[in-house]
Amino acid sequence: MRALLSLIALVIAATNVVAADAPLTVESPYLDISLPAGFKIEVLASGLSNARAIALSEDNTLFVGTRRKGNVYAVADVFSDSPTVYTIADQRKVPSGVALHDGDLYVGELTQVVRYRDIENHLDNPGEPEIVVGGLPSKKLHSWKHIRFGPDNKLYVPLGAPCNVCDQPDFGTLTRYDADGSNPEVVARGIRNSVGMAWHPQTGELWFTDNGADRMGDDLPADELNRLAKEGDHFGFPFCHAGDFVEPDPELAALGSCDDAVGPVRKLGAHVAALGLVFYTGSMFPAEYQNQIFIAEHGSWDRSEKSGYRISLLRLNGNEVLSYEPFAEGWLNGETVNGRPVDLLVAPDGALLVSDDSQGLVYRISYSVDD
Repeated sequence: MRALLSLIALVIAATNVVAADAPLTVESPYLDISLPAGFKIEVLASGLSNARAIALSEDNTLFVGTRRKGNVYAVADVFSDSPTVYTIADQRKVPSGVALHDGDLYVGELTQVVRYRDIENHLDNPGEPEIVVGGLPSKKLHSWKHIRFGPDNKLYVPLGAPCNVCDQPDFGTLTRYDADGSNPEVVARGIRNSVGMAWHPQTGELWFTDNGADRMGDDLPADELNRLAKEGDHFGFPFCHAGDFVEPDPELAALGSCDDAVGPVRKLGAHVAALGLVFYTGSMFPAEYQNQIFIAEHGSWDRSEKSGYRISLLRLNGNEVLSYEPFAEGWLNGETVNGRPVDLLVAPDGALLVSDDSQGLVYRISYSVDD
């Protein structure tokens, strides 16, 4: 991986625009990632330090948020041989989430969501954004906002718990807004830290990941894949974890009952840090992948043996998860970490795009019967 980075890394200069002197695509021999037969992985974009959430415009500009870096990037003509990288913003406060709506770029930050109007006509000079949602809490733990627009054209913003496990009723929520930030509605509660959401392409229901609590052992509690079947549902945090594991602290456990909480559709690996998820809706992959779920597992940080660091596939029958299995793995080699998947999206040609914040890369996973 280090050889790969030295070969393809782009230096993001202090200026707003960085022209790529060579294609940002490198073939898979440089990557030791295991995939099912017929699939291959390549680096689509590099030099995107701490790449987190990704969003793709109709004109193939890839927008990339960051967490620690404080930058927001745009890679114009990302699928071409001569893409251009723009630094839309720098020194922002945790600009992790990105979303596009009606030509505007929305960025989820520590205490607010901001909007850059008509962004693709202003990549080289985006100016100062306007605040759409302001006054969010400034507590930093679990504050990164993985924002998304739903099929209802509403903006969905999670607010993670500011702790490992604690009683903070105003946190652990998922709130939706009109596109201008008005009419906030809390649609779900009891969510510890969700950094990934997607809507089922057939039912329109919201599915989301949730990261389980730390410091309860290697195998407890599980991360979660959840489904919002009814607005206002409570998913158990902090009194219940993963549907059936009662919080060990008696004061917190007394706040509610697992019987009254909505359990996960599927328990995921403990501490795998399940982040971005996507329903596959492209036409490139074989038919068996249609409307199935991919999840980016960022990887554990406090487990005695590391887990995650992969992309998982969950096969569905309606709302039932039939299986939970690795799809792409190899970013974890023994206990050595070579990458950390964060976010996923399906490209117009049906390829799967994956961001990696530890390497500052965006990968492209494609399928061909000839491979």
